[in-house]
Amino acid sequence: MRKFGSAILSFTLFVSVAMAQPKHTLDKIAAVVGSSVVLQSDIELKYATYLAQGNPPNPDIKCQIAQNFITQKLLAAQAIIDSVEVKDDEVDADIDRRMRGMIQRAGSQDRLEQFLGRSVIQYKDEIRPDIKEELVAQKMQQKITADINTTPEDVKKFFDKIPKDSIPTFNKEVEVGEIQFDAKLNNAEKEAYRQKAEELYKRVKNGEDFGALARLYSQDPGSSLQGGDLGFADRSTFVKEFAAWAFRLKAGEISPVFETDFGFHFLQVIERRGEQVHVRHILIIPAVTGAALERAKAKADSVYDFTQKNKKIDFSTLAAFYSDDKETKYNGGMMLNADNVETRTTYIPTDRLDPQVALVTDTMKVGTVSKPILFTGADGKKNYKILYLKSSTNAHKANLLQDYPKIKGYATNNKIDRKVSEWFQKKRKQTFIKIDPEYQVCPSLKGWATPVETTAAVKP
Repeated sequence: MRKFGSAILSFTLFVSVAMAQPKHTLDKIAAVVGSSVVLQSDIELKYATYLAQGNPPNPDIKCQIAQNFITQKLLAAQAIIDSVEVKDDEVDADIDRRMRGMIQRAGSQDRLEQFLGRSVIQYKDEIRPDIKEELVAQKMQQKITADINTTPEDVKKFFDKIPKDSIPTFNKEVEVGEIQFDAKLNNAEKEAYRQKAEELYKRVKNGEDFGALARLYSQDPGSSLQGGDLGFADRSTFVKEFAAWAFRLKAGEISPVFETDFGFHFLQVIERRGEQVHVRHILIIPAVTGAALERAKAKADSVYDFTQKNKKIDFSTLAAFYSDDKETKYNGGMMLNADNVETRTTYIPTDRLDPQVALVTDTMKVGTVSKPILFTGADGKKNYKILYLKSSTNAHKANLLQDYPKIKGYATNNKIDRKVSEWFQKKRKQTFIKIDPEYQVCPSLKGWATPVETTAAVKP
């Protein structure tokens, strides 16, 4: 099963349907980029997506969309020259991820196909070239900016150039640590769920349809409606026990029942392509008992009492030893800012905290730990947590002393933007670009079209 759960896209079903509709018969070329074209219908469909996200009508957005298409074509063209490629497995995995999100929003594959007016297989074939070009362009841009390095001197120069009246104000931020205590079932409590998985496994081995049983009994909300199908993915996508079986078996083979943190599974390998594997599975999730929750609370109370009697022991040491949260226990127990994962910053604006965490830490003093508190996760599972308030910074004007990691991020992004902008400025002068008059008036595309006299000169 996937480490972070099933991907749920933020777009509404209407977005997906709008993007899936066939292009109008009457179309026009909005731009020519080298040997590639951007169709007006491409821009209109992207604009429909923008509106479907709840944004207000704004025709100027079409200028931005047109520019995005043109830059993507330039990047894709350079990628061919530089031999930058995206493997078919990567494209398949990305398409499968998108399709799972669409099917989940629709409620079933059959319902989605009714909305699309075509089969999922047909739709995947239609979007494949666009998705591949998009991924190639992304990889090409990463290559262009791969050598960028931001030194402390760069950060200071960047900050010093910000006008005093434009220095941003940062909201109140906190650093919060946690020790999580999961409600764990003992072997006797889990046995009934193992037996249920074993019974389903036997039914499959006796000839019953794997997909039909997955739709009826699997408790993985992200794949059960698709007959347990998880699409193509690489080894890092799965927890280790799942990956071990997925990459050990041959196409068509079925694993025995095995256990992960999610519950009891068995899986079938559908296809293997290099380091990508296409599997389906059935998952049975054991229900947490009141007794298991009481055991978690007792352990949390014991650890809390220990912290009060041994205040010299670092919270990070306790988290590494006791916490059941694999994302934080090896990070000193500290939560990371989910909106800024690349920098791995532990400073979290209070308005971005889990409301349950914010409610507790709002009354805590810096350097203290909370008593064990019952939490309910996004998946509905309950556990106990001890929280630690490491620091609290009030809203303030940005400064290098307090905000160096964030300012460094801004400085790095600024260097990336300038590097990419310079690349495009050079590349567009070397590439034939023709833009329809409707988009030549766009401020963002001013100067992008190849001059008329140059165009005339290259005509045979």
